[in-house]
Amino acid sequence: MVPLAERMRPVTLEDYIGQQHLTGPNGPLKKMLDSGRLASCIFWGPPGVGKTTLAQIFTHSLQRPFQALSAIQSGVKDVREAIEKAKSQRFFNQPGPVLFIDEIHRFSKSQQDSLLGAVEKGIITLIGATTENPSFEVIPALLSRCQVYVLQPLSKDDLVRMVDFAIKKDEYLKTKNITVSSYDALIQFSGGDGRKLYNALEIVTSMSGDTVDITDELVKEIIQENLTMYDKNGELHYDIISAFIKSMRTSDPNAAVYYLARMIEGGEDPLFICRRMIILAAEDIGLANPNALLMANTCFQALHQIGMPEGRIIMSQTAIYLACSPKSNSAYTAIEEALQLVRKTGNLPVPLHLRNAPTKLMKELGYGKEYLYAHHYEKNTVALECMPQDIVGTTLYHPGNNSGEQKYNEMLKQVWGEKYEKKP
Repeated sequence: MVPLAERMRPVTLEDYIGQQHLTGPNGPLKKMLDSGRLASCIFWGPPGVGKTTLAQIFTHSLQRPFQALSAIQSGVKDVREAIEKAKSQRFFNQPGPVLFIDEIHRFSKSQQDSLLGAVEKGIITLIGATTENPSFEVIPALLSRCQVYVLQPLSKDDLVRMVDFAIKKDEYLKTKNITVSSYDALIQFSGGDGRKLYNALEIVTSMSGDTVDITDELVKEIIQENLTMYDKNGELHYDIISAFIKSMRTSDPNAAVYYLARMIEGGEDPLFICRRMIILAAEDIGLANPNALLMANTCFQALHQIGMPEGRIIMSQTAIYLACSPKSNSAYTAIEEALQLVRKTGNLPVPLHLRNAPTKLMKELGYGKEYLYAHHYEKNTVALECMPQDIVGTTLYHPGNNSGEQKYNEMLKQVWGEKYEKKP
């Protein structure tokens, strides 16, 4: 069966709930629709507030050919094919077809560049949907050719109206005897997202009999066990990203690529995945292979430039590399120990020999007097204690048991002696 959220998707502006500042009698979108003219635009707002629905309403009402692309799964080739198809659909002086791009902020610069000519010439009317600020995520040349409309989160009144409308109008729900004693739990689980609201309502009604009294208790009892199958931002989302990270940490490239594929197929933001790999490269690989951090950061930058679907190859390469790298959390534990020490000891005075001495008085007070310049000594190293007096001798960095850090350990032993001698 088609999901409730799709069954209830309105096809006219009269049935559209919310965004009265845009769709009300004096709203700019209402005026645009009444004029029969549609300009390229970008709808910016949180998930589930009706961005895709608005695009479809305009297309249906104005009887314009409609094509849709997802920025997650489409590349430059897909954009060009859509433009070629749009050219074939134009007749005489008729307006160009509508090309709707969901999550346009995930398009790379080259993908956005490929749209420019078609938008300028009127081959297509572009409608983009984004949850991110288009000022940062859409290239200026394309942004200047589009009007940006900001969609607000759905209010409680909007969500209540949506529930009542579905119960009254949906072909399946109206066959049941449904009453609503309380809307609070449904609204809470929706988080202001209309799609989640309908998913929650559908779960509750499908798991009850023909007579249903929707209460907060009933909703919480049913939804807490079932909502994650619909919600990529719920518990399952966190379980999969956790499994992805732990697979790389435990050097299992097969599981790492598997969970990476799960996230890509589930529509996860690729840049979110890349950010997590950058964190892992520093936290779990660290100084055992410093190149891992460079690799992860390069992956992030490359994906930002190239986009999807090609970006999946770069992410796969990076995940495998990180999984197969030697591991060390010495940098992570060092900063954690240092933070605990700072919280415990407070603002200890910086030793005089390390202080800056920009004035004559400071020099007379001994600022910088006993500082030893490392480059004046053999191998450019010198055993100059730099910790505050109260914690002299404290060791925070403990080299990991890997070939890269053992080199550091040998150097530190030569400079600091017993501080870095191996302990039994």
